[in-house]
Amino acid sequence: MILEEFDNNRRAIINPEDLIEALPGFPETVISCFAHATFERMLADFQHDLLTSTSMANIEIPIYRIVVKGTPIALFNAPVGASACVAILEDLIAFGMKKLVLFGTCGVLDETIKETSIIVPQMAIRDEGTSYHYLPASDEIEVNVGLHDFLTSFLTDKGISHTVGKVWTTDGIYRETAEKLYKRKKAGAICVDMECSAVAALANFRKISICHFFYAADHLSEEAWDMRNLANHADLDEKDKVANLAIQIALAL
Repeated sequence: MILEEFDNNRRAIINPEDLIEALPGFPETVISCFAHATFERMLADFQHDLLTSTSMANIEIPIYRIVVKGTPIALFNAPVGASACVAILEDLIAFGMKKLVLFGTCGVLDETIKETSIIVPQMAIRDEGTSYHYLPASDEIEVNVGLHDFLTSFLTDKGISHTVGKVWTTDGIYRETAEKLYKRKKAGAICVDMECSAVAALANFRKISICHFFYAADHLSEEAWDMRNLANHADLDEKDKVANLAIQIALAL
């Protein structure tokens, strides 16, 4: 299999530093989410200035700076999908990012997990392609390495209920078949997303701290799909609370 041909040569033909120069004063701590509406509302809550921008093919990604309790933090709206998300994170690392708080929706495989509730991934099933270019092939990868205990303790101390478990990361959203869903649930997955295993591989390869969590959205079962609050503009007040939680986590890192 081609994806088993991992090359650990840290020098590629095209490297982030070939295209991106380190930006003096770039905040070491960065927060990002995938939902456009949630990002815009989070940005509107703070005075902000445009630091710089980067791009992925035909997507322009502006990067903003806010200051919270004296701490400068960079904010950007991450593109959806493992390859695009990781490519942009590579650019952010080249700019000067050291720590990232990344949050977004996930589909739940257990309908008892309520909408907008917090899920902390501990392991991810690697059903995407990007991670295999950053780490040798394996079925699963550990997530939130070095940060899992911090994140769960933080949530517990704040009295925020949360679920810890395994995520199924796939980049084929229209190929989530009933048979695959059954197998992933049997392997222990409680939710599904499109980026987590690739982001975890990047964190391992580039040796940066990435604190990654989800808030529950749609529900998938072998019989049907329930969209629940997946829509970008659904339950925005509850999603604002999740965005605020991400800021609190970033300040505590």
